[in-house]
Amino acid sequence: MQNSDALALTAALLAAAGDLTRRIDEGVRVRGFSDVRPAHGFAFARLAPDGATVTELAAHLGVTKQAASQLVDELVRKGYVERGPHPVDARARLVVLTERGWACTRVAEEVAVEAVRGWGDVLGEGEMSVLRDCLGRIAPYGPIRPAW
Repeated sequence: MQNSDALALTAALLAAAGDLTRRIDEGVRVRGFSDVRPAHGFAFARLAPDGATVTELAAHLGVTKQAASQLVDELVRKGYVERGPHPVDARARLVVLTERGWACTRVAEEVAVEAVRGWGDVLGEGEMSVLRDCLGRIAPYGPIRPAW
């Protein structure tokens, strides 16, 4: 791959990711969650399965523990997450989504489906499947980190 091809691919991937993030952010805001920003969504993605400690969240977001703790404090104040006892480590606190956090996550998933559906309209189902498989091989596990 020549440098110009690599740069074009880089620009296309970043543009697609930026557009998807913007569309999800706008869709979530329009649907009643106007007090969240994309960084919150990246945190929700880590918290959604079973919760996480602040340390785990910091690693996922690629930020310091202090920055992750401040983000959690903000999300607690807004009612999206709560801290509770950790089921295994008595010294740690587990951060989990509240019902409001789950509702916001569901809305974000709905908006993401709508946005990606638009890609399918352009590419077709076959190419969408290839795209999904290729990107899954390139970056199979993330983590999904905000750039801001």
